[in-house]
Amino acid sequence: MAEPKWTGVKVRNTFFEYFKERGHTIVPSSSVVPHNDPTLLFTNAGMNQFKPVFLGTIASTDDLAKVKRVVDTQKV
Repeated sequence: MAEPKWTGVKVRNTFFEYFKERGHTIVPSSSVVPHNDPTLLFTNAGMNQFKPVFLGTIASTDDLAKVKRVVDTQKV
């Protein structure tokens, strides 16, 4: 009997579970089309949701400011 095929959903969920079990927080992917941010038009490395973290402009009350390890996937 053939082993069941891995669907895209199964691959994605397995990826998330691997990192979640190792202390990462799963965050939603960002859009490949920048919304209301003309500074992202030139480069979009799938990290748009982390821009405030990199720039140090994130509010300390923001949920993303509290995490140390994150994981996401891009829907491409």
